[in-house]
Amino acid sequence: MIIIAAIVVGAILGARAAKKRGGAIADILQYAAVYAIALGIVATILTVLIDRFAL
Repeated sequence: MIIIAAIVVGAILGARAAKKRGGAIADILQYAAVYAIALGIVATILTVLIDRFAL
């Protein structure tokens, strides 16, 4: 669940960053995808660490 939330938040943040820089539709989609992938990877690592070290 954390991973899905991170992907959605990443896509939103990426789209907002591209819009702020005046990007075209392709730029907005690319930023959204890259941010979503990056935050998804971070969330996956955090999920594994939490699961590994949870009591």
